[in-house]
Amino acid sequence: MEDAAIVDLYWQRSDQAISETDRKYGRYCHTIAYNICASNEDAEECVNDTWFRAWNLMPDKRPSVLSTFLGYITRNFALNRYKARTSKKRGGGETPLALSELEECIPTVIDIEQFYEEKELEAAIDAFVSTLPETDRRLFIARYWFLESIAEISKKLGYSQSKVKSSLYRSRGKLRAYLQEEGLC
Repeated sequence: MEDAAIVDLYWQRSDQAISETDRKYGRYCHTIAYNICASNEDAEECVNDTWFRAWNLMPDKRPSVLSTFLGYITRNFALNRYKARTSKKRGGGETPLALSELEECIPTVIDIEQFYEEKELEAAIDAFVSTLPETDRRLFIARYWFLESIAEISKKLGYSQSKVKSSLYRSRGKLRAYLQEEGLC
């Protein structure tokens, strides 16, 4: 079923909207959540929460790209679940590693008054990513948006792990320089 038809089902408040969304985007959203939470149970919970949130948001919003809309919601639920789980115990996984790799490039937002600067930073990162060559962009997004491991990325894209690591290192360096040039770092 096409995305526009699925969105129409949400607007009609049809129960079929959830089943069609799950059929088309269930694996996609589960993968996003699993890469962050590293738990099937948590990933399933995040996906279910995504469907509920989409159901509640659709009458007010008509997303232009349904996959991005759902992926964004899923990612936020998964990050919140991850933060809640790791606040009690510190564990391994790709999420802290991937986020720590970006710490040296991105300044930390300390208080709520810096919300505007955070949004400006978000827009700058989006602009930076759009300037990357296709291969570097795919690597960057896989690592820092989907939080995939280096091994997963290299297997999926057919590159050696050292090539993935060096490409990400160079991209982080370019990001740091770009943010400094923009006065955000």
